[in-house]
Amino acid sequence: MARPIWTGTLSFGLLNVPVSLMSGERKTDLHFRMLDSRNNTPVRYERVNAETGEEVPWKDIVKAFEYDKGSYVVLEKSDIASAAPESHETVEVESFVDAAAIPLPYFDKPYVLVPAKKAEKGYVLLRETLKQTGRAGIARVVIRTREYLAAVLPQDDALMLLLLRYPQELVDPADYRLPEGSPSDYRIAGKELEMAKQLIESMAGEWKPNDYKNEFRTRLEAVIRKKMKSKGALAEAEDAEYEAPEDTTTNVVDFMSLLEKSIAGKKRTPAKKSGGRKTAKKAAKKTAAKKAAKKTARKGAKKTAARKAG
Repeated sequence: MARPIWTGTLSFGLLNVPVSLMSGERKTDLHFRMLDSRNNTPVRYERVNAETGEEVPWKDIVKAFEYDKGSYVVLEKSDIASAAPESHETVEVESFVDAAAIPLPYFDKPYVLVPAKKAEKGYVLLRETLKQTGRAGIARVVIRTREYLAAVLPQDDALMLLLLRYPQELVDPADYRLPEGSPSDYRIAGKELEMAKQLIESMAGEWKPNDYKNEFRTRLEAVIRKKMKSKGALAEAEDAEYEAPEDTTTNVVDFMSLLEKSIAGKKRTPAKKSGGRKTAKKAAKKTAAKKAAKKTARKGAKKTAARKAG
């Protein structure tokens, strides 16, 4: 069963839409284990001291940065924690840009933003506005312990969160030796260009991603299944259905008022982070209190029923 990576809010201007962040990709690679061919026993990977050859327990392992060959500066957990972003469940949209202006190499990993129950209005409002304006929301989001740059884009009925690479993570194509100049510099005749265009047009079609399969994986899986069948170990995996998380948020929000305030105040970023976090913490406490009250009520009901039965 698919589980949310986190449950929080999608924030733009003064509007906050409760959402769940769900994975937008499915790994289909086949994973292998390394075995000792003599008795088919799994081979372990051990942490070994490079000088003594002895195994090092986790408690004795520290992280360090190698600033020169063989020279290290050791980092304590507090050092790393001081640089890490505060973990908060908010997609904070800072600006809206032309979606077509984001170069393809910047896109990295897809996620799906799923609205909480009764939070569909704000979700649909943002989705349709992005569709009609051709804009993408540029946001910051913390996933686990790392802060990412991301783009919020509409796709059919969904709002997608696409992680973006930072400019420093991209290699400038100009760093490589590439053919510069016009086609004539490479003795490409006009007829050759026309023939190439005709060839491309003759092979043109609609983008149908389902027409493309990982054929190597399919063939390799068939080999594995054949071997499993010969051993009598074939088992079918059952697909799990996703259940949306429950949420008490309602659709009854004065979006027009919030939009007017955001525009009047020229708000391009969400409210101050500290305030947002406090609000999120208060909401979390209220939710926890409600859950605790429900559990107490259930326990009381069970005890009463037990007494009556006795």
